[in-house]
Amino acid sequence: MDIAISAIEPRLDPGEKLLWAGQPKQGVRLQPQDVFLIPFSLFWGGFAFVWETIAILGVLGFLSPHHNGGAPEAMIMPIFGIPFVLIGLYLIVGRFFYDAASRRKTFYAVTDRRAIILKEMWSINVMSYDFYSLGTLNLTERADGSGAILFGNSSPFSMLSTAGWPGMGRYTVPGFYLLPDAKNVYNFIRQAQSQARER
Repeated sequence: MDIAISAIEPRLDPGEKLLWAGQPKQGVRLQPQDVFLIPFSLFWGGFAFVWETIAILGVLGFLSPHHNGGAPEAMIMPIFGIPFVLIGLYLIVGRFFYDAASRRKTFYAVTDRRAIILKEMWSINVMSYDFYSLGTLNLTERADGSGAILFGNSSPFSMLSTAGWPGMGRYTVPGFYLLPDAKNVYNFIRQAQSQARER
């Protein structure tokens, strides 16, 4: 059985019919916003790595004629720099793997009643959008046919939801992101939405 179907079916209501289920594109992916995020991450990481290197060399006495390595005050700067180095590593490399792992545990579905987004990264999170109350649908399509279907208007934070930034989901527009065949799914949702409203 398809992994998306097996993940979604236990979440359906009695009598609810599953019409389509799928997942975002898998693997490590570059996003359009990485044109801005990659230079920022390299700047942040480079600054943090240089800071930490200078701080460690200072502790070891290579930058001072008076070696005071091991003194408590000498250890403050390297310790202070550790969080910034870790953030830099995440921005440069880690966020891509976090994003890929998150998409591996994300499932989308369309039923005869609603659209469903299921995320199983750290806990099970089911988001349901009833066709009777679902408002604007916005399709964003790329040249290869992939794209996103947003259940509302995009926001300035939408790019962070698909860039591997933990905790940004609450600020982004809900929708089906990185769909391999976005236009067909968009048309499918519109048809299912129209049929649901006619009943």
